[in-house]
Amino acid sequence: METRITVIDKVPPDSSEIPCITETLNLPEILALIEQLPGRSSWERSEKVKAAAKAIVVQLPKRTTVAQPETVSFLPDDVVVLEYEVIEWTASEGLKDTLYETYRPQRIRIKDALPHPSLLCESAALALVSPPPPTYKPHLPGKIITQGLLSEAQLESVIYAGQAHCEFLSGSYIVDDSWDNVTVAAQGEENAVKFRRGWFLGDGTGAGKGRQCAGIILDNWCQGRRKAIWVSKSSALIEDARRDWCALGGSEKDIIDLSNIKLGDPIPFTQGILFSTYSTLRSQKNGKSRLKQIVEWAGKDFEGAIAFDECHSMGNAMAQEGKLGMVAVSQQGIVGLRLQNALPQARVIYVSATGATKVSNLSYANRLGLWQTGDFPFTSREDFVESIEGGGIAAMEVVARDLKALGLYLARSLSFEGVEYQTLEIELTPTQEQSYNSYSDAFQVIHHNLDKALETCNISGDKTYNRAAKMSAVSQFESHKQRFFNHLLTVDWHQVSTVN
Repeated sequence: METRITVIDKVPPDSSEIPCITETLNLPEILALIEQLPGRSSWERSEKVKAAAKAIVVQLPKRTTVAQPETVSFLPDDVVVLEYEVIEWTASEGLKDTLYETYRPQRIRIKDALPHPSLLCESAALALVSPPPPTYKPHLPGKIITQGLLSEAQLESVIYAGQAHCEFLSGSYIVDDSWDNVTVAAQGEENAVKFRRGWFLGDGTGAGKGRQCAGIILDNWCQGRRKAIWVSKSSALIEDARRDWCALGGSEKDIIDLSNIKLGDPIPFTQGILFSTYSTLRSQKNGKSRLKQIVEWAGKDFEGAIAFDECHSMGNAMAQEGKLGMVAVSQQGIVGLRLQNALPQARVIYVSATGATKVSNLSYANRLGLWQTGDFPFTSREDFVESIEGGGIAAMEVVARDLKALGLYLARSLSFEGVEYQTLEIELTPTQEQSYNSYSDAFQVIHHNLDKALETCNISGDKTYNRAAKMSAVSQFESHKQRFFNHLLTVDWHQVSTVN
């Protein structure tokens, strides 16, 4: 794109002949043409000089990212109590050959509520278990039902979450000042607290977990609890939180980005949904921490909702023995537990489609009452993990069924009923097969000599100074190997597709 110079002057020219550049010129030629332009009057020039001489240079303060308090705009005035019908449920059939069953709320029917936009399903094992009949009735704007902003299955989540949040875990507990240690309190002991029961949403992709979180927060919002905390995995997910909140009638201003507030400064909002990532939650510097900042904003008697979105990010909240030694405690898991211990009356929601790929990853969910409460036969978190790990996958399935039977867990996913697929087989040419085999032979040589190479480099053996060095080196090798063959197959696929 060619460069042009446009001169705009408020003073009209003395003559109508203005030089026009019609061809590409070099800098001296352009300056010569500019000199031909009519100059400003002496009066205007002198006034400008005088004004410039009297001008006072004011240095503006540097722009900061500290958020300024604003009035929350979302104050719904058409709040209604959600009515529904409780129905009886019986397991009429046993396990079928199918792994999944079509899902519909088993114990409730909501008048005028729309079904989920896509067909939902549930594992056959969970489908044979019914949640208890609920009694809790959410407070929501009337348009949530009339406009179908939440489906019947999503409204079921709001109901059962509210039902769980109305209860407290059995027993009283003492939390120390660090929010790390929780011990059972004696009857009548001073400073003892009771923990409000939490709820777990294990829906898969497409069920609208974010919309359901927003619905649970909205229920509390309409009842006057207009402080909430939303913790998620990535800072980019704040846009998803805003999308889901605004879809229910809220305002973007209601979502407060904690990263825009300086560490250690008081949060200048009296109400709103505080959004933070797990990495931000665990950050601290010079004795100041984000966790303390959040707790001071929420207050000791905070009763609002805390939504732990992608809560599997808090996995490994306890140290345990691994194949290569002790596995260190996850800092995100520790901070997540501290936040729950610091705000015992908060309404905790765990949200993840992969909440626990192994039992130890469930150690962050202390509000479910799986241990130390008397609701389950486990005296401590360590006892729970050890016992369930011994039972394998079947034991974890029993835990999921029991949680659903108590009304503390729902796990739905999109159904693939009606989905068709076709297997496409691509035959490689002899040249491509030979190329693949040659690379495979080369990686076998590396694999067979890897231990000897690590010993030569003092990465393994008696002289190593880092126990995790071998694990890291082997992990890097396997990662590069998979990445290499992925690229190799992709190139082969592209070549075959191009030829065809």
